[in-house]
Amino acid sequence: MAYRYVVQIGDERLRKNCEEVKKFDKELWSLLDDMKETVRKENGAGLAAPQIGINKRVVVIDLEEGYFEMINPKILSVKGEQTGTEGCLSVKGKYGIVTRPLKVKSEYRDRNGKKHTVTGTELFARCMCHEFDHLDGVLYVDRASEMYDEKPDEE
Repeated sequence: MAYRYVVQIGDERLRKNCEEVKKFDKELWSLLDDMKETVRKENGAGLAAPQIGINKRVVVIDLEEGYFEMINPKILSVKGEQTGTEGCLSVKGKYGIVTRPLKVKSEYRDRNGKKHTVTGTELFARCMCHEFDHLDGVLYVDRASEMYDEKPDEE
């Protein structure tokens, strides 16, 4: 495992549509291991491959619900709405108010290519949407209704 540099807003790699993963091999496993180390070292909730300059549909999420390695993820359904503060490892020192679904059901493959479905609510749902957006070149700043230089107080 190795820490990878997190690219910042303005880097064109963050704005590309990522390629689907077709090979579930040691190279992918190494990428996943590096992403795990990076998201934990950065104290993040999630990390998408383009954030470390890799144009692949790969996301890791590290929350109370567990640690998830999500390859070629897609959203199957959404329900409800929530509005809250988001930040991003690729947009250091900025925060935005973003509206996302309250509940998200998604499908993905694990590091061995096995298909899974998971349903997340609240922060987990927000995190899935945020990270999956990265795979299509979308940043939370594109969806934010307001932006701040420090994290606003939430009630």
